[in-house]
Amino acid sequence: SFFGVGIRENVDDYFLDNLLQKEFLYKCLKTLKVLIIDEISMVSPELFNSMDKILRAFKFSEKPFGGVQLILSGDFFQLPPIGAKTKEIKFAWQTDTWEKADLKICYLEEKFRQSDEVLINILDEIRSGKVSECSMGIFRSCHEKSLPDNFKATKLYTHNKDVDRMNETELEALLGELKVFQSRNKGSKKNIEKILNSSLVVEELKLKKGALVIFVKNNYEAGYINGTMGKVVDFNKTTGSPIVKIFSGRKIVAEPEDWKFENDKGEVKAIVKQVPLRLAWALTVHKSQGMTLDAAEIDLSKTFEAGQGYVALSRIRSIDGLRLMGLNRVALQVDELVLGIDQKMRRLSRLNIVKFQSFSETEKGGMFEEFVVKSGGLIKKNEIKKNIKKLKEEKGKPTPYQKEGTLEITKKLLVEKKTISEISKERKLAENTVYNHIQKISELCPEFDLSYLKPEKKILTLVAEAVKKIKYRNDPNDFLENGCMKLKAIFKHLNEEIPYDDIKSALFFIDIK
Repeated sequence: SFFGVGIRENVDDYFLDNLLQKEFLYKCLKTLKVLIIDEISMVSPELFNSMDKILRAFKFSEKPFGGVQLILSGDFFQLPPIGAKTKEIKFAWQTDTWEKADLKICYLEEKFRQSDEVLINILDEIRSGKVSECSMGIFRSCHEKSLPDNFKATKLYTHNKDVDRMNETELEALLGELKVFQSRNKGSKKNIEKILNSSLVVEELKLKKGALVIFVKNNYEAGYINGTMGKVVDFNKTTGSPIVKIFSGRKIVAEPEDWKFENDKGEVKAIVKQVPLRLAWALTVHKSQGMTLDAAEIDLSKTFEAGQGYVALSRIRSIDGLRLMGLNRVALQVDELVLGIDQKMRRLSRLNIVKFQSFSETEKGGMFEEFVVKSGGLIKKNEIKKNIKKLKEEKGKPTPYQKEGTLEITKKLLVEKKTISEISKERKLAENTVYNHIQKISELCPEFDLSYLKPEKKILTLVAEAVKKIKYRNDPNDFLENGCMKLKAIFKHLNEEIPYDDIKSALFFIDIK
């Protein structure tokens, strides 16, 4: 949604031209200096390429990602993008875009979820593609083992039908009154479906006292995160909300929470309000990704994708919390492609560590300051204080144009012979919006003098000839649905030598209808 592409992954020139006309996207990307992408393993090659293509277009630069600094984090040993296994390439690192970005690899070594050396060693062996006989012996010792009473194990399966069957069976076995919590939905059915498909929230939640549950949302103030487990011990007498005793012993009233779907403008288009719980006797491996579990009963006998076993086993904190119900030959496999690139990434990381350690503290300090300045920040304390004061003064301050129409405001500034860049800064509008204003003004007032904006004669002639030839060949791909000629078509026809800004200015003085 940040790039305005919706659910599509490939962005062609026609769609890119449409994106370039969107004011909100222009504002968003114009000031972008650093782009951080988490869970990079889940980003498809197509989407990765599209992000690069969009940024190069909006930044008017052929540098990778338009010159924006890129910071990627993730683990390629985990599950690949959905559907990627049927494609020629699966991962972002297989693209030419990745190579051109010239990324510096930093391999993160410290484990935070696990402190158990036995489990850490097993996971490292899986990542190496060679699981030892010693580790296989540990798996055999975990087969259908009894867990201590203080461990309440979540069951992890590879298939949804096994998860649903297990949860329904366990709930039915409990005595007591069944409580049903129906979600309150607002928005179109299509957008509500997007929320339900992209999160763990359920439309109909059935609970009883004694039900094993898992929280499916982060709420640090209330004392739970996505993955916190517990048992329903009662229901609030006033609101009916379930009271959950988590395994630390604390009791939490699970009040309804909101899940929102926003469009590419940041507008909320749908809301699902529901109790943030899900039955937790069983979950799928896919749904468990990102969770931390104290204990799990894991059935990997039907594993169908490399990486599933690794994801499932890496959810638990310690081998003490593992009850293994079955393995198949795929369960401990990881993608051969990932094994290869992992070795290369480790080597590059070691080289980068050595290089970074060679810098003095003074050099590092200079690099940090340079990064802040390049990202649009300030480093001098007096400048920071002045900026904070200025922002406070400007906040809530009425603009001198508050009661005037937006075109009239631009028109007045044009009379003052201000440049498009100056109008953009003064009005705090995207330059693309100012161009649109000028276009409308020239249509409504043909006599209005815009001559000072006219580019040099050579550029005007080149653009006019390009427009004439594009109109003559009449290729539908060169025009938008409303009949307007695409800027990209003119830009390409001119061998990408005339900047977009000059093309736009020239079009004020050329009839392209």
